[in-house]
Amino acid sequence: MMRIISHSVVYLIVISLLNGCFFSNKAEKRWDLALEGSTSLALSRDARFALLYTKQQHLQLWDLQDNQLLAKLGIQDPDENIISLIRFSDNGRFAVTATQTNFAIWDLAWSQSTGLWSIADGLIQDIAIGNNGEEVLLGLSNGKAIFIDLVTGRRLEFLAHVEKVNSVALSPNAKYALTGGNDHNAYFWSTESGQVLHHFPHEQRVGTVELQRDGLYALTADTGNNAIIWNLKTGTKKSQLSSWSRQLIFSAARFSDDGQRLATGSPSSRLIVWDTDSGEKINSYDVEMLKDVRPPRGVVYDAAFKDNQQVLSASSAGVVQAWSLNE
Repeated sequence: MMRIISHSVVYLIVISLLNGCFFSNKAEKRWDLALEGSTSLALSRDARFALLYTKQQHLQLWDLQDNQLLAKLGIQDPDENIISLIRFSDNGRFAVTATQTNFAIWDLAWSQSTGLWSIADGLIQDIAIGNNGEEVLLGLSNGKAIFIDLVTGRRLEFLAHVEKVNSVALSPNAKYALTGGNDHNAYFWSTESGQVLHHFPHEQRVGTVELQRDGLYALTADTGNNAIIWNLKTGTKKSQLSSWSRQLIFSAARFSDDGQRLATGSPSSRLIVWDTDSGEKINSYDVEMLKDVRPPRGVVYDAAFKDNQQVLSASSAGVVQAWSLNE
């Protein structure tokens, strides 16, 4: 009898380890920004600011460090279309918000919009913004990735993808782009020439791409379980995220400033921190879910590292949580 109990205990421990169940599920701090939930929520790279949109309160800018609402930015367009995408510039000065058909640039230092632009030839799937708030990169449903200089009007259409572009990333200086799409391909390319610098093929649709801010690494992840970190200097594989899951589907991804860690969020409320050298999981957390829906669910919209001590998550529950990296 004791042998059976002992074996059962060992079995449960092994299963728990395989499933990544040994993680802290208690946040060190939380900010309840929207009790009704949010359709989009983004964090600045330094994890100090949050920008979110709700149907009731519209667009709001929060200072998480001082725990205060800085500005109510209002609606994006006269039709009050729902904002589904929010992205900060790397330096935190600007942000871009997007519906399916238009996007706006915000100067956060002045808490005002610098313009609204419409897209007519496809639905916006993803968007990114450069550090000076003048360049944007869009991924569209028609297979185009479009880079636009909003000051000069220069528009570059990247046509290497032949199906929907799901995810885009832009370097802080807006000179390099990374795009991934339904055609099973991801491309790292120059926004000045449109030339492909590296091609990253996948076996399934590419759903998430992300760039390390200094141009050291790139993440490309498909809708199976192939999530690969690439060395951008050589174009070769650095590591592959190691998981027992049949699928690694991400709703958010962010490298730490030094590139040693990667945080990913999922549509099923899971935040994971990975070691970029080995691809091994370091920490795993369950973020806040919407409670007034059945079954309870939550999407991790964004993640950001704070002083190499914490990682913050932003979820569709309208909640930001800070998790310790040192456990």
